[in-house]
Amino acid sequence: MNCLPTRVCAGLLAGLVGCMGWSPVWAVTVLQCQVTYAGTTETVVAMPTEDPYRVAGVDIAGRFRFKPVLVGQGAQLGHLSIYVYWQTQRQPVLIQQAKYWPPYPSPGPDGRVALTGEQRLYAGPMERELVYQCALMEVAP
Repeated sequence: MNCLPTRVCAGLLAGLVGCMGWSPVWAVTVLQCQVTYAGTTETVVAMPTEDPYRVAGVDIAGRFRFKPVLVGQGAQLGHLSIYVYWQTQRQPVLIQQAKYWPPYPSPGPDGRVALTGEQRLYAGPMERELVYQCALMEVAP
């Protein structure tokens, strides 16, 4: 017999799970990156994947390609990688590859795990600058 409204049961369950220190089953951890080039900032979000080779890079103003890869499923994370390429006329050239392995740092007061700090990369004949920083965070799917 169900005597409580669904939203009340869901709230009680979420509270119980939270008190026990477990992540809710429906929470998904994502990697959120703020990428800035030429005064324009865009947010790039990487969802967990079991097949990292299918992840496409994001074009940044035709000058760079930014590719964050978060290997895992739901809140269960394996490693994550960030690849940054300089776009040339012939082909993309890898200028940075960063890998992060668990255990990850503890979340800050805002619930985010600041991961990379501010990264500044320079490439090309004019030494173009790309700036990014990434954090892990839990979101509802």
